[in-house]
Order: sequence, then C-alpha cells, then structure tokens
Amino acid sequence: MLYIFDMGNVLIDIDFKRVLGVWSNLSGTPLAHLMERFTMGEVFQQHERGEISDEQFAESLCNEMGIALSFEQFSAGWQSIFVSLRPDAIAVMKDLREQGHRVVVLSNTNNLHLEHWPTHYPEVEQNADALYLSQEIGLRKPDPAIFQYVLDKEGFSAQEAVFFDDVAENVNAASSLGIQAILVSDDQTLPRHFSGNQIT
Repeated sequence: MLYIFDMGNVLIDIDFKRVLGVWSNLSGTPLAHLMERFTMGEVFQQHERGEISDEQFAESLCNEMGIALSFEQFSAGWQSIFVSLRPDAIAVMKDLREQGHRVVVLSNTNNLHLEHWPTHYPEVEQNADALYLSQEIGLRKPDPAIFQYVLDKEGFSAQEAVFFDDVAENVNAASSLGIQAILVSDDQTLPRHFSGNQIT
C-alpha cells in the first residue's frame, strides 16, 4: 500500500495565529486587523506553486495587510507557524515502512518553509520514502492533478493508496479519485486509525 501524509497539523503542529502575532508585534498593527486582512488568496497559492519568489510573496502579502516589514521580519513571522512535531504520527510512519509499505509526504508548502522545517524537524524526511512538495511540483492541493502526480510517480493505483490530511477540501479531492482519504481532526486521529485497523 501507498500511505500519503500531509505535513501541517498531521505530522507537525502549525498555527497561523502565531505568524500574525509576530507580524503584529513587529509592525505595531493590531492583531485583529491582520486577522481580518490575511487570506490564503491567489498570491498565497502562487507562492505554494512556486510561481513567485519569496520576496514577491512577502511584498504582496504585506501590501494586502497594509503593514511595512523588512523581508527578514516577514520571514521571522512566517517561520513561527511551526509549533512542534507529532511523535505519534512519526511512529506510525516508521511502523508502516517497517512492514513494507510505501510512505510519502504530500504538502502544500513553499520555499521559505523549506528553509526551516527540514532542519528543525528532520524526523519527517527520515521516516518518508519521498517528499512531494507543492512548490517543486507546480501544483497544490486540492487540485486532483497533484494526487494523480503522486500516484503516477509511485506506481500505485488510487485503490492502493491511503491519504491523511487536516483539510476537508483536500480529503474530498483525493476521495474523488478513489483514494481512501481520512480527515485528521487532532493529534490522535492517526494513532486511533491504526489501532482500530491492523496494518497489513
């Protein structure tokens, strides 16, 4: 079987409010103001598909939110999204690989974050057979094409794949291709799933 894991809030806890909190402190702008203006709109999606540079992304997002930050200040806030590793999820990945399954990560991410999480959370890459990252592929979830890309690269059919993600839209997109897709609601979703489903 092919097991596909999202990264944020599946393998690593993330929190966008931490990002906005840093930007609020650095810019002197009320947090509530930033929460109203921050969106995962077209600029955000372009960055995750690798279509614009980190500097273009930072400038565009600051303009959208009406704040003035240096690129270094923007980056400091952007990297604060990461909270901590989910050790139970890593243990599941390790168990699956030991039993001969293929384990990969499929993440909507970006170049700025790629400079951060591999260093701080090396366990993710250490326990995955491959990493499929949106900014390197030029596609992002929930586009069904990104799931098909992974299936084609790995040589598995949709019926031979299981996908875990914390975003319902992504889970539904994977399901539409015939992939068994599970919505991760908290840090116990994976341990619960595998304690009730013997790995074979």
